[in-house]
Order: sequence, then C-alpha cells, then structure tokens
Amino acid sequence: MPPSMSLTAQVLARNTNVPIFYAASRAASSFWGKVPMGPPDVILGITEAYKKDKHPKKVNLGVGAYRDDEGKPFILPSVRKAEELIYSKCMNHEYAPIAGEAVYTKAVAELAFGQCSLALKEKTNCTVQTLSGTGALRLGLEFITKHYEQVKEVWFPTPTWGNHPQICNTLKLPHKKYRYYDPKTHGFNLQGACEDICSMPEGSIILLHACAHNPTGVDPKKEEWQTLSKIIKEKKLLPFFDMAYQGFATGNVDNDAYAVRLFEKEGHQLMLAQSFAKNMGLYGERVGALTFLCGDPDTAANMMSQLKIMIRTMYSNPSINGSRLVTEILTSPELKKEWLEDVKLMADRIITMRKRLRSGIEKHGNKNNWKHITDQIGMFCYTGLKPNEVERLTKEFHIYLTKDGRISVAGISSNNVDYIAEAMHKVTSK
Repeated sequence: MPPSMSLTAQVLARNTNVPIFYAASRAASSFWGKVPMGPPDVILGITEAYKKDKHPKKVNLGVGAYRDDEGKPFILPSVRKAEELIYSKCMNHEYAPIAGEAVYTKAVAELAFGQCSLALKEKTNCTVQTLSGTGALRLGLEFITKHYEQVKEVWFPTPTWGNHPQICNTLKLPHKKYRYYDPKTHGFNLQGACEDICSMPEGSIILLHACAHNPTGVDPKKEEWQTLSKIIKEKKLLPFFDMAYQGFATGNVDNDAYAVRLFEKEGHQLMLAQSFAKNMGLYGERVGALTFLCGDPDTAANMMSQLKIMIRTMYSNPSINGSRLVTEILTSPELKKEWLEDVKLMADRIITMRKRLRSGIEKHGNKNNWKHITDQIGMFCYTGLKPNEVERLTKEFHIYLTKDGRISVAGISSNNVDYIAEAMHKVTSK
C-alpha cells in the first residue's frame, strides 16, 4: 500500500475482520475519562440503607414526602376528583404556552398573594409556570445572573435546604449565610438574623422560607416577620421567598402566606418560588411557579419577555398535566374547599405526631427539654440529636435520619411513634 495512505484507509483497504467500532468506542471513552464520581445524595443514601435493612421495626425518618398513618403515599381525594374531571374532558396534549396557561398562573398567584392583592389587580406581577419549586428557584436565580443590576450576592439562612447553595454554585452566583436557627433554644434567632441583615450590602438578595422552614421547622412569629420586613426594606434588599409548604405549617393556606402578603403590603419588590409537590401531593408532576413583583406593568411585561426567552432555551414549555390538576382544584369552589380540607388533614396529622412524640419521650422521665418538638412547625423537625445519638438510633434501633438530627415528622405514625419515642429517650438519657 502507498505510504501516503492514512491509517484508516490502510485498515479499510485490508478488508480484515478487525472490530473497528469496538476499538473506536474504547478510544471515545477518553472524552469522559476524567469525569469524577459525584457524592451520593444524602437523603437517597438514607433511603437506600433503609431499604436494605431487614429489621421488622425499621423506620425511615429521612424521606421528604408526606405519608399517611399507614406509612404509605397519600393521594389527596380532591386530586383524584380533579384527575377524573380532566379525563372526562378528553383534553389534548398540545404544547402549553412558554410561561404556562394564563388561568394557571393567575390562580397560583392568587393563592399566594390573596384575591385582594394590589399587585395582582394592577398587573405589576410577572408569574410563570415552572418545573416545581426547584425549577422556580433555578429560573429565578439564573434571571438574577443575567438581568439583576444590583449586588449579585445571595444570603441564605443557616441552615437552609441543600439545593439552595447548590443551585448558586452551579450558576457561579456568590452566596453567604445569615444566622437563623438557634441551637440553644431550638428556635428562631431573631437578634442574630437582624444583626446579619443589617450588615448585608444594599441590593443583596435575601432568601426567606415563607413557612414550614426546611430543615428546621422553625418559623418567625408574625411580629418577628414584621421586624424582618422593616429591616429588609430599610436595607433595600431583594427578598426571594421559597414557599414549598403553603398549608403544611398551620393547615391554613392563608395563615401560611402571611409573610409573603405582609411583604407585598409593605411595598417590597420580591420574588416567590411556589411548589405543589407537598400541599397537593403532586411530587412527580413537577408543577410550580415563579413570581416577580415588579413595581409597574411595563416592567412586568419586559421581565416576562426575558423569562420566556430563558424558558424557551431551557425546557421550551412546561408540562400540562400537573398544571391542569392545580387549575381544576383552584378554580372550582367545591373542589378547592375539599382540597383545603385535605391540606388541613395532612397538617393536623403531622401536628398530632409531634405531640405524641414529645409526650412519648417525656413519659419515660427524660430530663431534656423537648418543647421544641411541638413549637416547631411543618413536615420537618430539628430534634437536637447529636451525631453520635443519631448513629445509635440507626445502629441499635434501625431508625434512619440525617446526621444533623433532622426528621421528617410525616414518617412517624401511630404504629411507630411509641417505638421512636422510646429509642430517642434511650439515646439521649444520661
């Protein structure tokens, strides 16, 4: 063969049975050979360990999803009815508008801000459908990186949901922490929070959990929210509310929207991420919303145009099934009434489990103060358990939870609450 022929041409000319594609595939693997193994998800790791455990009394308190008193996933009766109504309408599967259906975005904004909201009446809000709460946070934070002209620095409460800083890291958006949880009282550190907020540069973004703080279950009281609102406005900060649990804190969606509505009433331009995973049980439907309160209708229109461009290049259009379920529930007076009862049922069960867990520990004569279990609110509870106590709970009693002592109260039921209480007593008794 002529020496000028390429190696590939020489191989082909020989017409041999050499497995060319196998060799090529091995060479191609070098494109990804330096990709490192990522760390496992903490919660999923707990669930995997729980599944492998064969102990008959094992308990999973790590899962962040509601469970009924039998420990099973709960399908809300109101959601079942909404599914049947949608099925009976024989609806098509065409694309949704880029920002979501207008009837959906109007309904979810009203749920958050109330029907008397001045911003909604004057159309100074910009609301789009998102891929649940995580999608709303990602879209909102990415919008900040592209269009926010103030200090591009996000402040998170200590602690906060693990995805918050991770999204910022992905976007290379600087983020810092402000004091929030007080480990001594197992409550809200108002003084520490106020001091840190006063030191934030003007124009910074401050993330606030609207209700049922994840992971601590600690919410500011109404008068504390009023103090925070005043300071945040004086410092000219941009509040970004994460509201993943509206209705889950107190069982009343209006009560749980107090902070968001207070900030609107007091003239804040704010951002809001909503999710319907928890309060409608639509975990896998990935349905949520992102709202900006923009100050005037023209600005809202400009921002909507830019959000549509971002959505178009990110996922093009939101899904339709989950948003149809939410719309059906929120726009039907009868169905909405039933849904509100469903939400209260879930919240009441969690509140009951908190009471039973606390009384169960105390009846054993435990000398520690467990008042924080019933003072905290929502799905999660910061128990105050130390890492060594958590380790004992898992090894000796087959109770699975995160190392920081956070538990999902939804994982507690009438069948296991006494067992959990006794185990917590044993690992904390001196």
